[in-house]
Amino acid sequence: MVHLTVLPGGGYAVHADRSAEPIVEWLASCGVSASVFRYPLLTRHPGPLDAIRAEIRARRSAGAGEVGVIGFSAGGHAAGLAAYSPSATPEERPDFVVLGYPVVSMLLSTHGVSRANLLGEDASHELRSSTSLEAIVDADAPPTFLWHTVGDTVVPVEHAYLLGAALARHGVPHELHLFEEGNHALALARGAGAAEAWTGLCQAWLRTHEWAP
Repeated sequence: MVHLTVLPGGGYAVHADRSAEPIVEWLASCGVSASVFRYPLLTRHPGPLDAIRAEIRARRSAGAGEVGVIGFSAGGHAAGLAAYSPSATPEERPDFVVLGYPVVSMLLSTHGVSRANLLGEDASHELRSSTSLEAIVDADAPPTFLWHTVGDTVVPVEHAYLLGAALARHGVPHELHLFEEGNHALALARGAGAAEAWTGLCQAWLRTHEWAP
C-alpha cells in the first residue's frame, strides 16, 4: 500500500486549511491513501522534522509499503527536509516527495517568517545552510514532483529554480512545472487558470511510478 502524508503550509506558525484536508480528498479521488499530519508549530528545528520522521515510521509500521510526503509552502520545506536531510534512516525517509510552491532556501531573504519561526531571528549561516533544501540534496534523494508560479510574490519562484537545479545536478528523478500566473497559497488551484493543471500532472507522475492506480 502507498500512503501520502500531507503537510500544510502556514509559515511554521499555523496550518493552512486549504492545503490540508482538501488535498487528502483530491488524493482519495485519485485512489491514493493520504492523511494530514499537523507537525509542531513555532518550534525550533529539528522539532518539526523529528515529528514528521516519527509519523513516517508509524505509517510504515501500520503497513504502508511506500510512504510519500506532499507539502505546500512552509509545509513544502518541512517535506523537503524529511526527504533530503542526510541524517534520516531508511525507515523514516519518504520514498517520494511532492512540493507545491515550497520555501526552499533559508539562505535567501525571502519568506523570513518561515526562517524565523523555525530557526530563530539570529540563526547562523551554518544552520541556515544545513536547512536549505538546495544545499542538502544529494544523489540519494527520492523522486520529486515540484510546482510553483512565476507570479508568487510571497515565496518567489527563485526557490523552485534553486531546488530544480540542485535536483538536476545530482541526477535525482524529478518533474518541475512552472506556471506564469498565480500568487501564493493556491493549494488545489481550482479556478486559478493554468496552474490548475498541476493536479493532473501530479496524478500522471504518481501513476508513472505506480504510486497511484
